[in-house]
Amino acid sequence: MTHDHDLVLRPTEQQISAALNPPPGRNGGDLVVETLAALGTTTVFGLPGQHALGMFDALRRSDLRYIGLRVENNAGFAADAYGRITGEAAPLLLSTGPGALTSLAALQEAAAASAPVLAISSQIPTAGLGGGRHGYLHELPDQSASFRGVVKSVHTVRSQSQIPSAIDAAWKSALSAPHGPVWVEIPQDVLLAETTIPVVTGGDAFPEELPPRPELTAVAADLLSRAERPAIIAGGGVVRADASGKLKQLAEMLQAPVVTTPGGKGAFPWKHPLSLQSWLEDRHTTDFLEDADVLLVIGSGLGELSSNYHTFRPRGRVIQIEADLGKLEANHPALGIHADARLALQALLETVAERSDTSAPERVRELLAKVAARIASQELTLEQDLLTSVRKALPADSPSFWDMTILAYWAWSAFDAKGPNHMHSAQGAGGLGYAYPAALGAAAADPTRPVLAVSGDGGALYSIAELATARQYDLNVTWLIVDDGGYGILREYMTDAFGEATATELTRPDYVALAESFGVPGVRTSPETLSDDLSKALASPGPAVVVLPVVLRMFAATHLG
Repeated sequence: MTHDHDLVLRPTEQQISAALNPPPGRNGGDLVVETLAALGTTTVFGLPGQHALGMFDALRRSDLRYIGLRVENNAGFAADAYGRITGEAAPLLLSTGPGALTSLAALQEAAAASAPVLAISSQIPTAGLGGGRHGYLHELPDQSASFRGVVKSVHTVRSQSQIPSAIDAAWKSALSAPHGPVWVEIPQDVLLAETTIPVVTGGDAFPEELPPRPELTAVAADLLSRAERPAIIAGGGVVRADASGKLKQLAEMLQAPVVTTPGGKGAFPWKHPLSLQSWLEDRHTTDFLEDADVLLVIGSGLGELSSNYHTFRPRGRVIQIEADLGKLEANHPALGIHADARLALQALLETVAERSDTSAPERVRELLAKVAARIASQELTLEQDLLTSVRKALPADSPSFWDMTILAYWAWSAFDAKGPNHMHSAQGAGGLGYAYPAALGAAAADPTRPVLAVSGDGGALYSIAELATARQYDLNVTWLIVDDGGYGILREYMTDAFGEATATELTRPDYVALAESFGVPGVRTSPETLSDDLSKALASPGPAVVVLPVVLRMFAATHLG
């Protein structure tokens, strides 16, 4: 009896000849780029450094496109967005020590958002590894230890023969559910030494599937079929698994209202009769979800934002489908199903009984009316009008990337993403400086659509250097900078908590003049002209900056009851 895994593909005579006669002048770096190309990579991000030069020199001999950013953390954000947009593991090439460590915040965001990033770093020469006493430039006693608590997996190479298999294994890890960042490190001498290893041609690193256990989906289907008031919370796992179509089918079969988390924006149609939209920071929504007799949570760990700051107390049965085992039942007891969202939804679609409930759309309308009335009572028309202007200017199929800024906090709840995988923010780990470099990565992934980045003036200062990247590669990104003179959301938090703010006010540049000094067109806009100015910038190819001087307020916290 022959099993699939016993089958070995026989090399052709041409492949044998090529393997026996590798081209001269190759080094360990060539094995890196050949393996990436064999896995289907077309684009890599990064920043060169002394120990990594063998890898970067090999790029010159390859067909891979290199997008070089100016700060390693920004290169990580760009790779994160490329991975989200394409569903591929985006390679991030880094140097040792400071270069590697500077990427950590970006890798934390990729881990929190389940974005596949394949970070490949150099290391000091093998002779110095593990000692911490040799005095090599950039030396760390244990570089990989800095990454183990952040990335999905760490892969350390000690010889050239290990390079293809290590990168294959990392690629597979990054793309197995839940997606996430992985770390490979290769010593300088291994990258630089000439190699006689054949050119890497095979790339069969298939991600592992994560199907649900059938006995658990049988119980879940029974609970949902018999529920009187089912409801669904859809998180980022639905988007990562490309499962929004199956979510819509299931919601309609069950007549179950659906709310999307900030990470799950666009997973369910905004204007659908069953759409509760994204008002999770709202007590009316929290009450509605608590009242569900069966609550299906798909691709969300019910963390701080998704649980209305941990005030959510469900009274009915909770079913949680989650690919990240550490998040399963981490915050609430549930029927926990460890599975990829797409495969689990498919199993439920095959087993649930269709429900008839004509009251569900009316209950959704009533809830959204309560939310609208609450917001209307706070006199926040400026903020709502700005979101409307952004939505009007942004083409429906264009992706947007949002920094940790007040307008983004509004967008988590109130912005219609117009589709899955369209709206992205740094809400996973919550670091500043995400939006602009991430938007550059998205533009590199798909140059056919304009991309929008939204930052505050504080977050923008993290990313200014990347205006040079945008101009160098002519990336089609419009950057909206909301300039309120400081760290606006922290100003609000501190004023509310302590009566006054400290360390939140910033001296900042003339962003329009600064953009123009990079050769990037800039315009200063106003709330009244924002829609037109943003539309013009998005319609013009290449990078642009739109600066909006305005002070915004958040809607009042409603998680306190």
